[in-house]
Amino acid sequence: MNTSKRPLSAWAAWWARRPAREQGLLTAAALLVAGALLWSLALAPAWRTVKAYPVQRAALDTQLTSMLTLEARARALQSRPALTAQAMRAGLQAAVAGLGPKASLQVINQQATVTLQGLDGAALAGWLALVRTEARLLPSQAQWKRTGNTWSGTVQFTLPAE
Repeated sequence: MNTSKRPLSAWAAWWARRPAREQGLLTAAALLVAGALLWSLALAPAWRTVKAYPVQRAALDTQLTSMLTLEARARALQSRPALTAQAMRAGLQAAVAGLGPKASLQVINQQATVTLQGLDGAALAGWLALVRTEARLLPSQAQWKRTGNTWSGTVQFTLPAE
């Protein structure tokens, strides 16, 4: 007898000695274990992916919409004509003048320093947004002090060379 067939024949002999009812229960148990393995290794991960798809798709659609909006804004900003140093300075002066006595501007070479007194948070945020859009300047340095609901301090901008 071949040694490779010996374990198989021993298994067949063992199986043949089992009563029909036990063979049926063992077959059912083996099928149950095989089904559980098939479910946990193959079907459950795929099922979780299918169930999670709508939520992930909605999140990705939201992200895509946001990215497309940002792209459109970037293209709009790129298409705007460049401002001259003089126009940037004029825009900054107009933004400071809009705050009235609560702000003053001092320009030395390419350094513009704006001193602000007693602005509420919304007015300060609006003013910074105005400077960014109209003068196309971002602060290079800022020092703030909060007193109650108002802000005071200095903001420095670096102007381009003329």
